[in-house]
Amino acid sequence: MPIRREHRFFYPIDWPQLSAAIRFGRARGACEGCRRPHGRTVVHLGDGRWWDEAVAAWRDGRGRRVRVAPGAVDILGSVRRTRVVLAAAHRDHDTANNANANLAAFCQRCHMIHDRPEHRRRRWTTLFRRKALGDLFRGPYG
Repeated sequence: MPIRREHRFFYPIDWPQLSAAIRFGRARGACEGCRRPHGRTVVHLGDGRWWDEAVAAWRDGRGRRVRVAPGAVDILGSVRRTRVVLAAAHRDHDTANNANANLAAFCQRCHMIHDRPEHRRRRWTTLFRRKALGDLFRGPYG
């Protein structure tokens, strides 16, 4: 995922090289959460299951093979295509902690799932701050 301009200061100078080493060296170009391959367009059902062309099988959100029962899912009606892009993610959300064990190569889906609690926390903080500023300068809400 691209780094916002205001957050670039928090990342080390060699972040592009460190990110590439994690994504393509350690993870070998596949998501460490679901094993989706970087740079490929994958067919998926929207619930985490995706078609792995290399082994000709469906995989779940954790990369394990699953069987899709015929008729259980309207595959043709729910199939979508997504281009997979790997990103290096901080497991503890601390951009100063660049230890090898703290970094993971995640696809867009796994990265958003991993960051969901942090996004909720930041959203609550932002809304709470806006309300507090409104109370401070404009009086209580009606």
